[in-house]
Amino acid sequence: MTYEVTKSDEQWRVELDPQEFAVLRQAGTERAFTGELLGEQRTGVYSCRACGNELFRSDTKFDAHCGWPSFYTPLAGDRVELLEDRSHGMVRTEVRCARCGSHLGHVFDDAPQTPTGDRYCMNSLSLSFAPAEG
Repeated sequence: MTYEVTKSDEQWRVELDPQEFAVLRQAGTERAFTGELLGEQRTGVYSCRACGNELFRSDTKFDAHCGWPSFYTPLAGDRVELLEDRSHGMVRTEVRCARCGSHLGHVFDDAPQTPTGDRYCMNSLSLSFAPAEG
């Protein structure tokens, strides 16, 4: 897969701290209930920490009580890429940034309380938050 933003592992290692690199580029997962964006309640936009691609808006964020920031839909379907993930003896749907291919988290269809029924369970380390102006 060729992405709009393509860099070598060495380039990513220079730009990202070791924890960010482990999650974004090696599909790691931060520990539950430790992410800086879990409790973020301000209005704004969540973007890919690696490339700045705008991914989610705060009005789609909800408390899923799972330990990671959760959203019920991305800004647009073409902002993320969904891939089958068969790691760790499970079948899940991995969510990656469609612009740079960085790992963001997983999506589950276990949120009936939301308009879509989906829970985009994202790593805080994969996201940057920009509060709305005003």
